[in-house]
Amino acid sequence: MEALSHHFRPGPRRRPDVIKKTPRGISRPGLGVTATLALALTLTACGGSGGDPGESAEQDTLAAGETLTITTFGEFGYDALIEEWNAEHPDVQVEQTKVSLWDDWKNELNTNLQANAGLPDIVAIEGDFMPAIIAAPDRWVDLSDEDVEGRWLEFKQEAATAADGQMLGYPTDAGPEAFCYRADLFEEAGLPSDREEVAKLMTTWDDYYALGEQFTGASDAAWYDSSGSIAQAMLNQVPNPFEKEDGTIDVENEGLQEVWATVTANAETLSTRNKQWNPDWEAAFKKDGFATIPCPGWMRSNIRDNQGKLQDGVVWDIADVFPGGGGNWGGSFLAVPKTSTHQGPAQEFLEWLTAPEQQLRVFAELGNFPSQVEALESPELQGTTDEYFNDAPVGEIYINRAEAIDVQPFQGPLYSDILGKFQAAVDRVDEGSATPDESWKTFLADVDSLQ
Repeated sequence: MEALSHHFRPGPRRRPDVIKKTPRGISRPGLGVTATLALALTLTACGGSGGDPGESAEQDTLAAGETLTITTFGEFGYDALIEEWNAEHPDVQVEQTKVSLWDDWKNELNTNLQANAGLPDIVAIEGDFMPAIIAAPDRWVDLSDEDVEGRWLEFKQEAATAADGQMLGYPTDAGPEAFCYRADLFEEAGLPSDREEVAKLMTTWDDYYALGEQFTGASDAAWYDSSGSIAQAMLNQVPNPFEKEDGTIDVENEGLQEVWATVTANAETLSTRNKQWNPDWEAAFKKDGFATIPCPGWMRSNIRDNQGKLQDGVVWDIADVFPGGGGNWGGSFLAVPKTSTHQGPAQEFLEWLTAPEQQLRVFAELGNFPSQVEALESPELQGTTDEYFNDAPVGEIYINRAEAIDVQPFQGPLYSDILGKFQAAVDRVDEGSATPDESWKTFLADVDSLQ
């Protein structure tokens, strides 16, 4: 675990006298990020319909029949955990609301932020949106606490920490990437299918694309699931994909240009040409539509859901490799807005929910890779296998993939919005509605509109 601790050091420890603690037991694609931040400043100055967003709500005890509320998106794997918490804490019951897609929840979240009302006690935040939260710290509860000092991997804690040291969200998971692949389709195309042999064949992006040309020359299936997913995978290795360190937008840099040129040049020959997450993309799993997919731990549950029960010789496997070294895709956060009237109990629940034991249980059920140092050192994690993926040693694989991460792309306040515009540009080329040149010009115009 030495290499892992080098790349994934725990967050910096603060002296107890400077830690801000939330009191315990006291009675926690619509608007763009630019609009959200401007709105936050406006409401701070003038007050919205729900009052001053920088002022903490008056705290109250949970009354009979009242619950702590949490809204998540997708699947966080919290159903059984919340049921367990509720059984053990009759006076602090938790009620979860699930929204299918992050984009839908982001729209609702922005609407509620504008009104400064209607927010739950606990809010799930997609990692790419966290910079927007950090940019408006006065709207969120500082979750710093001695009890969780050093709990998280350094890059996850840094992503949730404001300039003044406030920790505005608890990381739920990390997303070190491997590659999942259809071993049966590899064999049919005359390629090695053993996961160790496959890993040797795609250590660089040049190798990966060359192997794809070889595969598609002998198969009716596409090489990868979507140009959008490959673009995301490559972006995760670009230090400054959209913004300079000072937050200045720069989308004509060499790293982004290389990703764009590579992905769009191979769309016609190697992609399914389906937009990721849409019905055609989901259907491609059962139609033997493609052979490989970038695969952070959480992607395994998406594959299982869309592929269904394995039959007719279908064999999914995982290669302990990621072209170019390593990359991190995903990892969410849980935050408490200051509109919550139960901030103390909310933080107490979050400390339990994101503890190593709970993160390991979520990994075993869904594959969401833990974001905590103690969990990564667990023999339970290191020995985990996945029967669905040909008994792949997923614990060992994802620990290795975590060790390989040496780049964390800079994410300024506009990262999430620019990423959405970039993915839309890739999708236009993938779907054939625009040429690369036409789509790039639209992307530049879209980015200009954000400023």
